[in-house]
This record gives sequence, C-alpha cells and structure tokens, in this order.
Amino acid sequence: MTSYLEFEKPIAALDARIAELRETADTGEIDIESEIERLAAKSRKLLASTYAGLTPWQKTQVARHPARPHFKHYVAGMFDDFLPLAGDRAFADDKAIMGGFARMGEQRVVVIGHEKGDTTESRIRHNFGMGKPEGYRKAIRLMDLADRFGLPVVTLVDTSGAFPGVQAEERGQAEAIARSTERCLTLGVPMVAAIVGEGGSGGAVALASAERVLMFEHAVYSVISPEGCASILWRTADKAADAAEAMQVTAADLKRLNVIDRIVKEPVGGAHRDQAQAIAELCKAIREELEGLKKLSPAELRAAREARFLAIGAL
Repeated sequence: MTSYLEFEKPIAALDARIAELRETADTGEIDIESEIERLAAKSRKLLASTYAGLTPWQKTQVARHPARPHFKHYVAGMFDDFLPLAGDRAFADDKAIMGGFARMGEQRVVVIGHEKGDTTESRIRHNFGMGKPEGYRKAIRLMDLADRFGLPVVTLVDTSGAFPGVQAEERGQAEAIARSTERCLTLGVPMVAAIVGEGGSGGAVALASAERVLMFEHAVYSVISPEGCASILWRTADKAADAAEAMQVTAADLKRLNVIDRIVKEPVGGAHRDQAQAIAELCKAIREELEGLKKLSPAELRAAREARFLAIGAL
C-alpha cells in the first residue's frame, strides 16, 4: 500500500477513486475499464508533473520516505556474496552503520552504509541510521581492510546525522567522524559514495569523502537538517521549507556547486515507488564510475580527491 506525502494528496485522491472503481468492476455488473484507464493516465500525468517541480522541502520529504530502499535492499539488489563484518574492535558493534566484503559483478569490493530500518523494531535497533563513534570506527576498520587488499570502496549514505547523545560524545563522536573522513581521503583504492536518501552533516561526510560522489535525484545533502537550520535562524522549525530553499540541499543545486559529481535518476514518483528500478540505476552508475577509476594509481586517486574538494563552490 502506497504511503502518500502531504503534497501528493491530489494523486492519492485519484488513486483512491481508481481503487473504488476496480472493486466495482470486479463484481462484473458493469464495464468501467475505460474510465479506470482514463483516471490512471491522469494520475500518471499528475505524478510526473508533480515530481518534475518539487521544492527543496518536498524533496526532503521524499528523501525521508519510509518506503525508500535502505542499505539491506541495496546489498540484496546490487551485490553478491555479501560478508558482513561487525564491531570496531574497541567498544561495540553499531547497527546504524553496516558493511563488509561483497562482489559487484566480477569486482570484489568493500561496501559500507547507513541502515535506518523499515519497521519500528528495526529502526530502534539501527538507531534510525544515526551512527555512533563505534560505527565510524568500524567504517575505518573496513576501509583499512580495503586498502590492505586493494579493494574499491562503495559507500551508501542515508542518515539525518551522527547520533548526538551524551554517551556518543563521551566516546569521542567528533574525533571518530574526523578520523573516518580522513581515512576516506587517504585511501589508495577507488572510492565511490552515493547519497541515496538523507545526507546529513558530518555523519554523512564521514562516509562520503570520495573522489566520485553520486546522488539520487530526490535525495538531499546538507550541513544540518532544514528543521535544525530553521530553529537556529528563526527560532522555529515551522520555517523548515524556507531553510531548505536557502541551504540549496537538492542534487541539482549541489551538482552546480561541485559538491557532487553525478545525479542518478529515480523512477517517476521517487525511488520508493519502484525500488528495483532505482537500485538498478544506482548499480549501473556505480559500476561505470568504478570502471573509470580502476586504472588510477593510489597517488592519482588521492590527488583526484584533493582536487574535487578544493573545487567545491568554485563556479
């Protein structure tokens, strides 16, 4: 059952009418297939026009849609022989950040990403994708292994931000994020990062400091959430839509500012409406980027990362 967002109410009304007509048609009392097809075509057209003109705040809502693919879906749809690795060898295993060895086609890789969970129980278990220090230290451990064995690194970023709790701060949250970011930048193997939902603050940057950064069409990437920004600037989260507009959080904005390198198209209506197609599009894009990077030496890869981050904001 489709979960509709606030701005999708006209589409929801059409789809509800179509469902009612189909129930009537199932009784066999009257042939109304032509009316159903007319309404279905109208719904498809309205869906396409709505998503073609989304505001930054609406894109933020789409990026947070609970039915968007999560890390486990990407692993199942893009990789084979996934071997998860757990723990940071210092404190604990953080379920918000997952990773391990996998095979992408014929290429062996290390894949790391945020997992938000898709049920109440799993969201609590994965801490809603908000990584703790041990999660970022686990990511560092995995990147160390990738470097040692000469395996490319693929990261899938989807977090509102790193976990801000007192315990996380006591265990060195800021230091762990900084070390993870540093390890991304010093890797001697290819690294491709993809912003697949929310890319929030340092919690996202810690896994996204790659030489190639991809971003889904309706994902968002920012230093703070629109609500957080609005609370700071206007003392109210009600101004979140204005904050999203001002922060330029969309893929188109960030491509123009050289923050990301490539926009990956989503199915009409967002990745949550056709997870398989969205995953296939992302898989194709990542494989193309890895193919283009595989001939570069470690020194060339580090130089490419340095160049792309120095170019951010240079128009």
